[in-house]
Amino acid sequence: MPVPVVVTPNRPAGAPPGGPGGRPSHRPSGPSPSPDDRLRIVPWEDPVADPHGVPAGSRYVELYWLGILGPSATWLLRRISYGLELHDHGFELDLAETARSLGLGDRMGKNSPFRRALVRLCTFELARAHGPGALAVRTRIPPLPLRHLGRLPESLQQSHRRWLEEQRLSGPEQMRRRAARLAAGLAASGLDREGIERRLAEWQFHPAVAFRAAEEAFGPEPPAPPAPS
Repeated sequence: MPVPVVVTPNRPAGAPPGGPGGRPSHRPSGPSPSPDDRLRIVPWEDPVADPHGVPAGSRYVELYWLGILGPSATWLLRRISYGLELHDHGFELDLAETARSLGLGDRMGKNSPFRRALVRLCTFELARAHGPGALAVRTRIPPLPLRHLGRLPESLQQSHRRWLEEQRLSGPEQMRRRAARLAAGLAASGLDREGIERRLAEWQFHPAVAFRAAEEAFGPEPPAPPAPS
């Protein structure tokens, strides 16, 4: 069941100001909340970056952006993203209630955990101030910039390189490789060939892809023994 977001829909708003393609044209800064501790959230539409972006709730954000943003900013990004799914023209975010719902306490001061999470979204150009009392937030999260990759563990850096390689492949080949990785993990956990094939089918992989991945996880079937003479 989705976690509720405390929002009040806004009237349609135009695209946030900025440079070409919706990119920031100034140094990122934190938002200035309205006197009643509500912040107007509007979508940051970027026709250049959006086609290459992923949803805020995706596995990509959890694997690669989480270690850069930190857990509080990542959860806040996901909560705001959910609000924009419900109200695509924008909404009013109740700061205090959202902070409490994320486990960040009641403090709203400049150095409070919730305020720092908001500023981190701006620092990493996933959000930006949009006039007094408003914040524009990306609806599609771009791939992690190379300058941040070095901060991740080596295992995640290698995983990210594989992800980049896969983005150049066709859709069916991406699906085949993903199924193969999952099948190998299931085999390592002790699942047999039929169990792997059944689990991949439950995860909506095509039956032929699931069969092949399960087969590759164990190698080809041994030849049948000759019939007794």
